[in-house]
Amino acid sequence: MLTDLLLLGTGVLAGLFGAALGLGGGVIMIPVLTLVFHVPMHTAIAASVVAVIATSSAAAIHYVSDRLSNVRLGMTLEIATTVGAIIGGLLAAHSPDRLLRLVFAVFLVYTAATMLRGGERKMGQRGEAAATSEGLRSQELAAGPADMGEWGDHYHDPNLKKDVVYRVRNLPLGLGASFIAGNFSGLLGIGGGLIKVPAMTLLMGVPFKAAAATSNFMIGVTAVASAFIYYGEGFVNPVITAFVALGVFVGASLGAGWAPRMSSRLLVQVFSVVLVVEALLMSAQALGLPVR
Repeated sequence: MLTDLLLLGTGVLAGLFGAALGLGGGVIMIPVLTLVFHVPMHTAIAASVVAVIATSSAAAIHYVSDRLSNVRLGMTLEIATTVGAIIGGLLAAHSPDRLLRLVFAVFLVYTAATMLRGGERKMGQRGEAAATSEGLRSQELAAGPADMGEWGDHYHDPNLKKDVVYRVRNLPLGLGASFIAGNFSGLLGIGGGLIKVPAMTLLMGVPFKAAAATSNFMIGVTAVASAFIYYGEGFVNPVITAFVALGVFVGASLGAGWAPRMSSRLLVQVFSVVLVVEALLMSAQALGLPVR
């Protein structure tokens, strides 16, 4: 009973971060399941993949209704992401447990280093600024959607108390990043937000909050593509997956509600801290060091 409650609590925490940051929750869930509950890596990834569907479902309700999610852009990028997820899932199903741990650790180290080298500053600035060379001034909203470009969008930021309007650039780069994100999502069960959110913000000029919301909209479809593979290979543990997914749904519902009211810079700082902590833990585990 205590274990079930702890699994439920882990899901709630993962859902909070996943919804607020567009991560899917896997960066918290998988290390906790493997380090604390000693769940095999393949089983942890399978539970994470299913829970990502819950994260996306809960968060998308809020983000789409609040117009934070760029649905047109998300559906376009999802084509490449889904293909990547299927390939990643097939690779993971036939990869050794230790190799998956090592790949997960290296991926987190690289992402954390990229963020700390300046991604945090750039993402925070773009998330708070409604008018930069990448977008339009909020006052131009009345000019009409055509001025935002084919993939651009707008939303109201409660924290800034004004409308944020933006254009989308470098769509081909975004599609390439989405394919890679889908591959890692299927391979490691992380939802792909660790790649999609920085890619949309740093490469495509999408404000951080809109990028996180759009990522949450996308990750559910991505997860479904690889979930069938993990289920077919027998890696889905019904008890673990059920409690984690329920917790994630609750956490994601709460996280999607308060995230739009927070400072984008604060969200990015939390994003970076989470990456560093998880990178250290998973690196130690991958190298065979004792982690308690």
